Amino acid sequence: MSANSFDARSTLQVGDESYEIFRLDKVEGSARLPYSLKVLLENLLRTEDGANITADHIRALGGWDSQAKPSQEIQFTPARVIMQDFTGVPCVVDLATMREAVKELGGDPAKINPLAPAELVIDHSVIADKFGTNDAFAQNVELEYGRNKERYQFLRWGQTAFDEFKVVPPGTGIVHQVNIEHLARTVMVRGGQAYPDTLVGTDSHTTMVNGLGVLGWGVGGIEAEAAMLGQPVSMLIPRVVGFKLTGQLQPGTTATDLVLTITEMLRKHGVVGKFVEFYGEGVAATSLANRATIGNMSPEFGSTAAIFPIDDETLNYLRLTGRSQQQVALVEAYAKEQGLWLDPQAEPDFSEKLELDLSTVVPSIAGPKRPQDRIVLANAAEQFKLDVRNYVDTVDEAGVESFPASDAPAVHPNGTPSNPVTVTAPDGSTYEIDHGAVTVAAITSCTNTSNPYVMVAAALVAKKAVEKGLTRKPWVKTTLAPGSKVVTDYFDKAGLTPYLDKVGFNLVGYGCTTCIGNSGPLPEEVSKAVNDHDLAVTSVLSGNRNFEGRINPDVKMNYLASPPLVVAYAIAGSMKVDITKDALGIDQDGNPVHLRDIWPSEAEVNDVVANAIGEDMFSKSYSDVFAGDLQWQSLPVPTGNTFEWDAESTYVRKPPYFEGMGMDPEPVSDISGARVLAKLGDSVTTDHISPAGAIKADTPAGKYLTEHGVERRDFNSYGSRRGNHEVMIRGTFANIRLRNQIAPGTEGGYTRDFTQEGAPVAFIYDASRNYIEQGIPLVVLAGKEYGSGSSRDWAAKGTALLGVKAVIAESYERIHRSNLIGMGVLPLQFPEGASAAALGLTGEETFSFTGVEELNNGTTPSTVKVTTDTGVEFDAVVRIDTPGEADYYRNGGIMQFVLRSLIRK
Repeated sequence: MSANSFDARSTLQVGDESYEIFRLDKVEGSARLPYSLKVLLENLLRTEDGANITADHIRALGGWDSQAKPSQEIQFTPARVIMQDFTGVPCVVDLATMREAVKELGGDPAKINPLAPAELVIDHSVIADKFGTNDAFAQNVELEYGRNKERYQFLRWGQTAFDEFKVVPPGTGIVHQVNIEHLARTVMVRGGQAYPDTLVGTDSHTTMVNGLGVLGWGVGGIEAEAAMLGQPVSMLIPRVVGFKLTGQLQPGTTATDLVLTITEMLRKHGVVGKFVEFYGEGVAATSLANRATIGNMSPEFGSTAAIFPIDDETLNYLRLTGRSQQQVALVEAYAKEQGLWLDPQAEPDFSEKLELDLSTVVPSIAGPKRPQDRIVLANAAEQFKLDVRNYVDTVDEAGVESFPASDAPAVHPNGTPSNPVTVTAPDGSTYEIDHGAVTVAAITSCTNTSNPYVMVAAALVAKKAVEKGLTRKPWVKTTLAPGSKVVTDYFDKAGLTPYLDKVGFNLVGYGCTTCIGNSGPLPEEVSKAVNDHDLAVTSVLSGNRNFEGRINPDVKMNYLASPPLVVAYAIAGSMKVDITKDALGIDQDGNPVHLRDIWPSEAEVNDVVANAIGEDMFSKSYSDVFAGDLQWQSLPVPTGNTFEWDAESTYVRKPPYFEGMGMDPEPVSDISGARVLAKLGDSVTTDHISPAGAIKADTPAGKYLTEHGVERRDFNSYGSRRGNHEVMIRGTFANIRLRNQIAPGTEGGYTRDFTQEGAPVAFIYDASRNYIEQGIPLVVLAGKEYGSGSSRDWAAKGTALLGVKAVIAESYERIHRSNLIGMGVLPLQFPEGASAAALGLTGEETFSFTGVEELNNGTTPSTVKVTTDTGVEFDAVVRIDTPGEADYYRNGGIMQFVLRSLIRK
């Protein structure tokens, strides 16, 4: 029950139903707040308990100073939690382990139970092994169940053992698309109360639901577990960046072009840790599908959330996707009553403002390794010629451009590095591939497959291409992985599926596939040619992530593009082709076919969308969404309140987080004699720290699986193995593209082991075991934007289990910094303007940290003193940003804090 200090409790009548609400207009200053902060204000009013959430917190939010540096901590209580299986499995593993720990400490295991709805969508496990055939989907699903039976049985146990926990089975869709199409409420109803739908999710792209007016963002699995157990999310009232939209998109441009433009703008502006909120007349002209696409990319530009207010477009989408009449009516009535309805003329009080005229957006792609690196499509071929030189060894030690004689000719007449290789296909035919060959073309990811306009455009490009006799190049692996079954339903209804199939974009699964690193192997002959001749080949995908080493181990350069451009590049077959000018191919009559010849008009796309998509499709697809198919239902389900761990399992193992834990935490201590495990550069992502893709046989993780009787073909991916800490520790810092500067000349999970004479190069995992055995703490040095990327709980868990006690970076992405604290790792920041290089740090030093013990006094030091045995000394900024985070660190991590709190209740 709320303390209701502001007398905000009231009633809202909608039709025959009456709901309790908490009125925002009872708080002075609320009317001028941005939409997102109004949602937070309601959250505080409703959950005010006089202790963690007080009247002063509410007044502070009502009196928000848009220009002030964030300093006021508040406790946000999300209405629900959403998960995908890669991050969800370890969440449930941890909850199961916590039940046992509670029992061992004399508490009631039943206290470990979700207190708010928690929904998990299995979407990250399907791998596109099979492609280009009509039975690819069925074969991939069969392989998925074979590989993941243990994990799926475990999740089915969780569904029966925990209240308020539901699982959407495999083969249904991608979590964020399922969320906006079905799970999102926009306005929640629970216990007779109506309030804004809010959430946290174990995937950074949880922000996709921001397009529906729902405030939510990605957190680590560690934070999500705490939220499931009723712990509020500790946060500072953020700065809010207003992003004004004006005008309309021009024909020929897509939502993908728009979102890549916005990503570039906001990443350049700097929005890490801030909310972004879209406003202005252009919002009304932006379809819900486009809003969701923009919201989805929030992690790519670094903001916590990227939200749109509620308006008629929101209601139309809710109706289209099969929400009840009462629910739609409630959303409209509640939003208007609470001042949450879009006013296109309003100018809310924002901390900062940007503006974009939609008519200035031009066709674009992004790459070759970051989503914010936008390239105007007309410049893509020329830019590739420059970028490829970073991936091809074209310069000898004397600075002269050269190639091995066997790989001649070294350079095309136009100056582009070249190394053409003849490949023989299984049918005996031959073709030639070179640097820049598109080897993966994937229509994938919730970002774009949720948007019917770009999906229909892709299908129409395929149709027009087929009609002119064009198809994909033989070296291109083409896959279609929609975010929900609705997509294939409207393709079928519009008669477009056969054309996609003929170009090679057969259905491979309903899941993230390529975007999460589950692209599956390239055809054997292509892979061999690429690796034997060190070709810098490319992927083009309609996803949101193109980080190094993520998409496919054979592919060095990755590009994000709209679905219709993915089809076009599959036909062109190379990034060297300027698809805005060069012919994509030759038609039946010998005439060149250009992109403009097969690009659909806006009217054509709109006509298909209007006639092929209806409410009945959504109602049918989601009528019994948690039931699953016969294969899911026939899985044997363990029973009982606590899980019976299988000592032989290589997928699900009991983690060591609570071993030896007492009811009272040990005092925090200073750190001395620490060695550097890794010295890293800028933009090291959570993919670099904790890869989700393939497991190589000659790595510590591969050796572990081999020793446990797992055949190479059954290794699966790191993502699917997240329920086994033994695999994941060995996979931490194991990305094939990681460059550890203290082990120069290496690429992958290598370091130097200073416990051994001569400090030889060793696997990071093997070296860490030696350091732990000798009681030597470890530290990681890093550059800017450390930990950007997905909300990888294992990037923090693995770091902690390797023995890392502190990380010193130039700057952090929000989720990873928070996750490090959640695992008891101290996040520190170099002083303004300083870096490892500027301070002359080589990574060979021994480090000591003093001043950490101040945390034992109940305060958080602003800096700690860092000294090295080489005489370097500086004050590192302590990035424990809130009192709540300090409590987590004092307890050795968030899970330990929550466990102790629940036992004491």
